[in-house]
Amino acid sequence: MPEGHTIHRLAGELGEVFGGRVVGVSSPQGRFAAGAAVVSGSRLERAEAHGKHLFIGFAGRRWVHVHLGLYGKFDVVAAPAPDGPVRGEVRMRLTARGAHADLRGPTRCEVVGDDEKAAVEARLGPDPLRGDDPAGALDRIGRSRAPIGVLLMDQAVVAGVGNVYRAESLFRAGVDPARPGSSVPAEVLREIWADLVSLMARGVETGRIDTVRPEHEPEAMGRPPRVDDHGGEVYVYRRAGQPCLVCGTPVAAGRAAARNLFWCPNCQH
Repeated sequence: MPEGHTIHRLAGELGEVFGGRVVGVSSPQGRFAAGAAVVSGSRLERAEAHGKHLFIGFAGRRWVHVHLGLYGKFDVVAAPAPDGPVRGEVRMRLTARGAHADLRGPTRCEVVGDDEKAAVEARLGPDPLRGDDPAGALDRIGRSRAPIGVLLMDQAVVAGVGNVYRAESLFRAGVDPARPGSSVPAEVLREIWADLVSLMARGVETGRIDTVRPEHEPEAMGRPPRVDDHGGEVYVYRRAGQPCLVCGTPVAAGRAAARNLFWCPNCQH
């Protein structure tokens, strides 16, 4: 599932390509035909992200709420839509002169108003990429006996953090994902939040998740670059059984809240 940096990057792309323009909206697949008819021919005023939720704002206080889920993909292309039959199951297509964007396979694609948008956002925790105040979320983590690795993935606690940022931020902080949130000192929780802000902002800029410090990059260590469909250099994510880049201990793997978990048994306590 795309993590929060991907959705924020997508919001930026949509705003750059379509912002302030009258946009055609269609549903070649047909499943969003009624919603598309409501906003088609309207001005796209802005696009916003909150965690893994995307809101595309049109004139008249109408929003298209998109959640990509596990399989969704939203391609923004600074070129006209190709002629001929639409390829693939396109739930929503945006078009303007010289540009188009195709949404495929989302979990959610619906037209909502301000109140419905606010209700969705009220269920989400603070987002490291929105400049949100983390005090409430960190206090909640600090009072919980649930594992911090589970709490960081709970979108009602912190919005936008997925499996990769969860694993990597905890490694960088030296915190075992199985530790109860209440056992992690408040100053460490603040450091984890600040690290997420920095790492995720880098992800928005580059479109990759890179979490290793300069001294552990391939060139510095004389090791080959990581080869993975997620891209980017990481410490523990999807590196089960491989040596930790810091101490050489084999990276461990497990499950937490039905999601894969990765950590270094030596570096994280």
